[in-house]
Amino acid sequence: MSQRIPQSFIDDLIARADIVEIVGNRVSLTKAGREYKAVCPFHAEKTPSFTVSPTKGFYHCFGCGAHGTALGFLMQYDNLEFLDAVEALADICSVAVPKTTTSEERAPTHNLFDLLGQADALYRQTLRDSQTAIDYLKARGIDGQTAARFGMGYAPDAWDTVLKALGTSPAHIEHLRDAGLVIKNEQGRQYDRFRDRIMFPIRDPRGRVLGFGGRVLGSGEPKYLNSPETPVFHKGQALYGLYEARQGQGRPERILVVEGYLDVASLAQHGIEPVVATLGTATTAEHIRRLTRLADRVVFCFDGDRAGRAAAWRALETALPMAGGKIEIHFLLLPEGHDPDSLVREKGKAHFESLIAAALPLSNFVIEELAQRVDLGSADGQSRLAALVEPLLAQLPDGVYRDRLLEQLAERLGTSTERLGTLLDAPPPAPAPRASAQTPTRTLRSTLVRKALTLAVHHPEAAAQIGPIDGLERVDQPGITLLCQVLEVTAAEPKINTAGLLERFRHDAEGRYLGQLAAAAPLDDEAAAAEVLRDCAERIVAAFRRERLSALLTRGSSLSDAEKTEIRELQAASSRQSGFPEA
Repeated sequence: MSQRIPQSFIDDLIARADIVEIVGNRVSLTKAGREYKAVCPFHAEKTPSFTVSPTKGFYHCFGCGAHGTALGFLMQYDNLEFLDAVEALADICSVAVPKTTTSEERAPTHNLFDLLGQADALYRQTLRDSQTAIDYLKARGIDGQTAARFGMGYAPDAWDTVLKALGTSPAHIEHLRDAGLVIKNEQGRQYDRFRDRIMFPIRDPRGRVLGFGGRVLGSGEPKYLNSPETPVFHKGQALYGLYEARQGQGRPERILVVEGYLDVASLAQHGIEPVVATLGTATTAEHIRRLTRLADRVVFCFDGDRAGRAAAWRALETALPMAGGKIEIHFLLLPEGHDPDSLVREKGKAHFESLIAAALPLSNFVIEELAQRVDLGSADGQSRLAALVEPLLAQLPDGVYRDRLLEQLAERLGTSTERLGTLLDAPPPAPAPRASAQTPTRTLRSTLVRKALTLAVHHPEAAAQIGPIDGLERVDQPGITLLCQVLEVTAAEPKINTAGLLERFRHDAEGRYLGQLAAAAPLDDEAAAAEVLRDCAERIVAAFRRERLSALLTRGSSLSDAEKTEIRELQAASSRQSGFPEA
């Protein structure tokens, strides 16, 4: 849940939102029974497969699988982050967004954004006043329009430019340190962090400055200096150029990821967009999440030297769990001796675009890189390659994408997928459980949990009616905790609809699974939903009790007193559920 916006406000906002109006203002909708249909705005199609349900406050495309609430639609269609989408939806609904939960949280962050914005304006002004800095950018091929678009500035070669201009009080100086603009050394001396550097403001999706990257004009070290971690700036989340990349209309076909600030500016100046850069740190899962929100195809473009290959491999390892489905991850390693800036200036846009088009898909890149590390012509080399790829395969989700990678690897090795399986030296299967009935019981419970969750998502008003299910929270089964949480929410908010329920779990890793269930066809009609849901929950508990009782009874005399008591309680509960008197 967001720490900045109360959950009660999100609940009220979703209840107020008219999803038909919000989607209809961006997509042409046609009435189809109780729902609305349209050609999906998120993938190319001719026959409408995109539906909007006004009663559930939910949209779903049967073609590409896109789904969500009014809030989710704004995030996906308008390329907004969560907080920005909340503000946009609040504007539509004519309500004010509470910025923070407490005044203590509000003041520091507010001050930091103000100071960073003032520092940004100061750096821009000093760039205009420095012919040396202007000449440097011209020599790097950056024109004035591009420098202005990306807000480039200049930190003069002085120790106190920012300190003198913005450190007007002890409190302001403290905030300058918090913002990463001023350093205090062990002797107590305070001075500007950035000196004699071209300044690149790093902005959030709303355009607010979070921090800076500074490129030295001469040959000093470090060549690039970034803001430190602050309350508003986190390198593992921020991407340089993300704000500019979001300014384009519609959803781009792909987004390019490079390593340097000047690479971003130079490529954009040559018309190669959208493009962003990581901030001198390894690609993180949060980076990839933000990138795939912008485009379904992400192309990582790195220098072809050893450092570039290492950075590409780290990005690959991070991207593996997210590969497959509609997300495409590609890799482009440039010719040695070139970075994106130098290559596009020397070869031009058309040549660079041709390289992007030929970028290797993730699966091919895995095989090509691993093949360089071993001798594929020898049996030992093939075994070594299989050993290297095994931990990578373990990170890939099961499915067509993983199977295709196995087929490509087998083809490269000149063998069959069956033979490859033996090369991978898979561990022996786990021993079967003692009681042969346990496996089907667990499978049954898994199916029932999914059905119960699906019913609760499609019919939250029915879920609110069933009341507490004794023993459900004790069941050891994937999805049970989520089911209990959903039933708790619906009991507390009996008028909540599907959209409201989904937003309650937006920031819960397991709760995102609810969106997939909401996109599935409902299993039962509304009239029977409460009865069927209660029956599912009771059968889940009954199956767990039988399994637990069987496990305890097989242990015989080695039971503790507590476990003997548990046996009596389980037997009593089973008797009550079966309608027989207790023994």
